[in-house]
Amino acid sequence: MQLNVEIAQSESQFEEVFSVRKTVFVQEQNVPLEEEIDEHENQSTHFILYDGDRPAGAGRFRLLDGIGKVERICVLKSLRGKGAGREIMQAIEQYAAGRSISKLKLNAQTYAIPFYERLGYEVVSEEFMDAGIPHRTMIKTIS
Repeated sequence: MQLNVEIAQSESQFEEVFSVRKTVFVQEQNVPLEEEIDEHENQSTHFILYDGDRPAGAGRFRLLDGIGKVERICVLKSLRGKGAGREIMQAIEQYAAGRSISKLKLNAQTYAIPFYERLGYEVVSEEFMDAGIPHRTMIKTIS
């Protein structure tokens, strides 16, 4: 397993990002496609995780009122629990830090809260529903 995260820049990389997201969110979690692919795609920086040369994970980042918003973090089933999600999150955090963004926010699916807590995020909201899935907002301050 050779993991590498890149910022999507080419048309084929954007297709890979959306392919991974559709597999995880639309096919596995039954999120409607029109909710998964939204109006924020063009204002976001997209990250793609490769296992060798195979797209295996994705995430996106955008700036919202001076806070970095981490969204759409996903990893294909075959790589879950093997550090792939952490690789994506580290790449996003480095990207944010390089732009002097010190506060990050995300809406975590409740089952994923322990994963984000291990990365230093803390829950700051009550549970709410998004695309029929329970979530809670989490934040982290980075240096």
